[in-house]
Amino acid sequence: MAMLGLALANSPWRSFYMLLAHPLGRLVPVTGMLEISLPSFAELVTIGPMTLFFLGITLELKKELSTGHLASFRQALLPCLSALGGVAVPACLYTLIAAPDPALSAGWAIPVATDAAFTVPIILALGRRVSEGGRVWLMALAIFDDVLGILIIALFYGGALHVIPFLGSIVLMGVMAFAGWRGVGCLWLYGVGGCLLWGCMMGAGLHPTLAGVVVGLCLPTVRQKGDPAALSPLELVERGISSWVTWLILPLFGFVTVGIPLVDVPAAALNLRLVCAVAAGLVIGKTGGIFGMTWLVIRCRLALLPEGTSWRMLFGLCLLCGLGFTVSLFMASLAFPASILLVSSKIGILVGSLIAAACGWCWLRCLVRG
Repeated sequence: MAMLGLALANSPWRSFYMLLAHPLGRLVPVTGMLEISLPSFAELVTIGPMTLFFLGITLELKKELSTGHLASFRQALLPCLSALGGVAVPACLYTLIAAPDPALSAGWAIPVATDAAFTVPIILALGRRVSEGGRVWLMALAIFDDVLGILIIALFYGGALHVIPFLGSIVLMGVMAFAGWRGVGCLWLYGVGGCLLWGCMMGAGLHPTLAGVVVGLCLPTVRQKGDPAALSPLELVERGISSWVTWLILPLFGFVTVGIPLVDVPAAALNLRLVCAVAAGLVIGKTGGIFGMTWLVIRCRLALLPEGTSWRMLFGLCLLCGLGFTVSLFMASLAFPASILLVSSKIGILVGSLIAAACGWCWLRCLVRG
């Protein structure tokens, strides 16, 4: 679906595809005192249904933190520190390459994000060539990476923070966290609370997909007393959304996100330094930062390699972390709004992500035994 979107965006039918990026319109109440702009269909997919995707991978992460591969503090520490390395090194590499052109300085955060929506399906398609421990490590790293990306957006690219919706978000998070701590299994509480939290985060100027992460962390893992065969609230939600995420939300997201028009871009308008800075940050920076930090943490005996994962397999997974679409494209639009540099940054994201995906796939497919 992602490749179909890219093909349509560069075909004679691209005008129909580009309608997905146009605002849906405006809502003006009868009083005429308030006007609300409706986002485009592509934006709705990114901030709406993708919240369920982040909820799903957070639920799996919480299960692993409770009883799985990340149950120990040392193993949970590894993906967290690896994500920090995967943010710092790409940002520094981008800054180094883009330094001669001051106009490019605002884009330092573009290559810091890993897109879990693309990396997770790839490692699932690789089957036994990626161990269960390696898959969980990558998913945990992607979660930490997304949270760091959202914090960067809020701290460095955000506008004025709206206080009242932000306070509402804090209250809702507190209520759901308390309910989860007490083991309250009423799914309506978390469903309604999550929807309200999504709206408050949107109104506060925060990325609303973070609501999925919060709800996933709050859902209790304890089964009902007296019924050991019953599913926990976490397992019920995971079972309810998994098929929707796999067969509808992820393909739709890939279709509306990756369609970047390239055929009408004049070569003279491209900023090759920006393209190289973004692509190098994704391919070299992400791989080197994550692998280097992971090696350092394990060498200092702060953590162990994920179960069943070799250094060769880990390097291939680090290559896949250079896939950056959603948050990277969003950061590019914030760094270079209404600028010709935005086109160059998107091309850099596309080139770097395709190289990272191809290298990671070939490495794991050919050099790692299943």
